[in-house]
Amino acid sequence: MTCDLVTCYLGLGSNIGDRHLNLERAIAYLGQRLQVDRVSSVYDTPPLGETDQPRFLNLVCRAYTRLSPQGLLLLSKGIESKMGRMSKTGQPRPIDIDILFYDDRVLTTPDLVIPHPRLSERAFVLVPLGEIAPEFTHPVSHETVAELLARVDGVADIAKIS
Repeated sequence: MTCDLVTCYLGLGSNIGDRHLNLERAIAYLGQRLQVDRVSSVYDTPPLGETDQPRFLNLVCRAYTRLSPQGLLLLSKGIESKMGRMSKTGQPRPIDIDILFYDDRVLTTPDLVIPHPRLSERAFVLVPLGEIAPEFTHPVSHETVAELLARVDGVADIAKIS
């Protein structure tokens, strides 16, 4: 556990079950351990990679925490498990929680990379992130979220639903 309160950004997605309820439940679970400050609109997005699966609902939230990056990862994985996610990557899931940023920290461990390594390639992350934090600066590329969003592919396939 760290002493200082840090800002983190989390990306959430759901593509099976009641997708909207899954996002709401995950935010509520996060709120039990984090100070969830802002939540983006919900966006309907196509799946990446294994495209023979349902579309996703995605959002991004900003929260404040005293958890370490590893503690935040454990919390996220625990919520995913509690909500029924199996560990297979790329498969349909009731909830997926990714740590996008942890303040301006850069971290690479075998089980966690911060900032999220594919963040700048993912419109389904950058669109909701750009809604709540367009001026946040990526600590590696030194570009703002708005700048990253301006050049990412796939924005036209994303629909704001609420």
